[in-house]
This record gives sequence, structure tokens and C-alpha cells, in this order.
Amino acid sequence: MSKTEGKVAVITGATGGIGFEVAKRLGKDGFTVVLNGIDDEAGAERIKELTAEEISAEYYGFDVTKEDEVTSNITAIGEKYGRIDVLVNNAGGLGGRSRFEEMTTEFYRFVMALNLDSVFFASRAAIPFLKKGENSTIINYTSNAGWNAGGPGAGIYGTSKAGVHAITRALAKDLAEYGIRVNAVSPGTIDTPFHAQIKSTKPEVFASWKNNILLGRLGQPAEVASVVSFLASKDASFITAETIQIGGGQALGI
Repeated sequence: MSKTEGKVAVITGATGGIGFEVAKRLGKDGFTVVLNGIDDEAGAERIKELTAEEISAEYYGFDVTKEDEVTSNITAIGEKYGRIDVLVNNAGGLGGRSRFEEMTTEFYRFVMALNLDSVFFASRAAIPFLKKGENSTIINYTSNAGWNAGGPGAGIYGTSKAGVHAITRALAKDLAEYGIRVNAVSPGTIDTPFHAQIKSTKPEVFASWKNNILLGRLGQPAEVASVVSFLASKDASFITAETIQIGGGQALGI
């Protein structure tokens, strides 16, 4: 019997890229994985792939920026399984680029909602069920942009990720009395479809990114998933309120 048999992991934004690798890894670790996304067709395909690997998986389609959708779906998941052991707030993104002078309030609110509100909505809804779990944990995603404020036009993305860094520590303080751990990972430049456009249109720029990484290469989604797997495990039972950089030394800014 797997040490995690019967345990449930919810991963938002998990129909592709890093999120799907995390779902696959946690599934192989023995969790029942519940994937979230907004592309129901992709969600159905991912469930087929996971099931083919004998991973217990389910898909829930909802928009993590919509409070009512998040609350009702996370609650439904928790009530169905009677517990949530791991919540991975993977959903997020750049949302586009805009300098502050030209930035619309709509754009500002969308990026903040995608990266920060989503963490709050999902975590709040999951807490009653995390209290019923075992070695329960929340894992968030921040970014180097949370420290360096991001590149040109990515200032509000950096602002939102700085918020994720802070809410991770605040949640850790809030939930410690229940034995619920809260940590974050900060992926560097990971080779995912997120970068597909620049990879195809400006391959020289894409290739140059590795020059700013100490280890001289881009990361792979599975390398993020392995750290998330560790944080979700009992091996990390005394780790909370931390952010782990997964960037091959990129944060040093060589």
C-alpha cells in the first residue's frame, strides 16, 4: 500500500506545462489528483493520460479568478473526498505586458486576480478540508519578479508575485496551529509552452536566456514537480513559510 493512498491533492492550472507535470508526479506518489483548468477539452485529455498510467485523477473546470467558482468547486472536491491533503496553487501567469502609465484598471485587476486573488480564494475554501487531511500543505508559486519587480511591462506581475510571497508566510503563520504547512516555489525560466511564441519567433533570444543561469540551461517542468513532491511529503514535515528557488542559480542575476 502506498504511504499516500487515499490522500487527495488539488492542483490549479494543471492542464499543461508545469501544472500537469506536478499532477503527474503527485499521482505517481500515490495521491488522487484533482486537476483544475479552464480548457475542458484539454482537461479531459490530461485525465485520459493520467488514467493510462494508473493514476487516480479527476478534472474540475473553473476560473480561479472567479470567487464563487473557486469556492463552490473546492468545497465540492473537499466534500466528495472528505479531505484535501495538498493544495497546489499553480494557476497564474504574466497576463500580458503594460507599463504603468498606460495600464488599464481592468488589466491591473486581472493580473492581480490571476496570481494573488486565486491563491486567497482557493486556500480559504480548502482550509476546512486541509484540517481533515494528513501532513496537510499548501504550495504556492512566486517568481524572481516578486523580488526584482519584473522586466519592462511586467511590473504588476512582479507586484502580484510579491503578494504571493507575503501571503505564503501569512498563511503559514495562520495555519501552523493546525499543523498545516504553507510554502512556495519560485521557478526560474522553465522550458514550457509558456515560452513557445518567443522560442519560435526569436530563437536567438530564447537561446540567450541560459546565459543568465549559473547552470547554463533552462529548467524542465519535471524539476519543479520534484520539489513540489518533496514539499508535499513527510520528508518536508518541518518546513513551512519558506520559498524555494528552482532556477539553476538564475536568482543571482549573473
